[in-house]
Amino acid sequence: MHISEGILTAPVLTCGAVLTTVGTAVGLKKLDYDRIMTVSLLSAAFFVASLIHVPVGPASVHLLLGGLLGLILGWGAFPAIVVALALQTIFFQYGGMIVLGVNALCIAGPAVLCGLLLRPWLTGSRKQQLTAGFLAGFCSMLFSALLMAVALFLSDHGFLKVATIVLASHLPVMLIEGLITMFVVTFLARVQPEILSLNRSSAQ
Repeated sequence: MHISEGILTAPVLTCGAVLTTVGTAVGLKKLDYDRIMTVSLLSAAFFVASLIHVPVGPASVHLLLGGLLGLILGWGAFPAIVVALALQTIFFQYGGMIVLGVNALCIAGPAVLCGLLLRPWLTGSRKQQLTAGFLAGFCSMLFSALLMAVALFLSDHGFLKVATIVLASHLPVMLIEGLITMFVVTFLARVQPEILSLNRSSAQ
């Protein structure tokens, strides 16, 4: 879900950069540095999952694992995603440094929101855990696609058709993302439940 450089207007780029800076600062402040290895592993998982992408106009479609990062890291998802996106830009020229703020906001913002809203369900029944996992994956991807569409539309109303195509092209990926997150969450709840509550206090 990378928007290419040269597409967005200065106000949109500035807004994205400011909000991402704030989110990253909050994430670093709330981050439990005793769990930095988990943050690094999830950042690497995001890095690898989003490498396989399909170009769609001025953007691309790929897995994000944003819901999983949001559930486990809370606000820590912001710095984890920013680092991964920056490395992708440096090594593979995905997106660009100028548009990094908007790209990070589109992914990390929904990830954190879904994580904060659905995290309490992880302490419930297995059915609640399944629901939380699926909704986290599905909704984080949905909101990310919506934010990307809004960024394109605000930059140029002529992108309305492209924004609609970008949103529609993410629908099957939303389902896949939801299922993957659901299975990972239930697996972790069974074999290593402490991971799902490792940053609970910092996410509040």
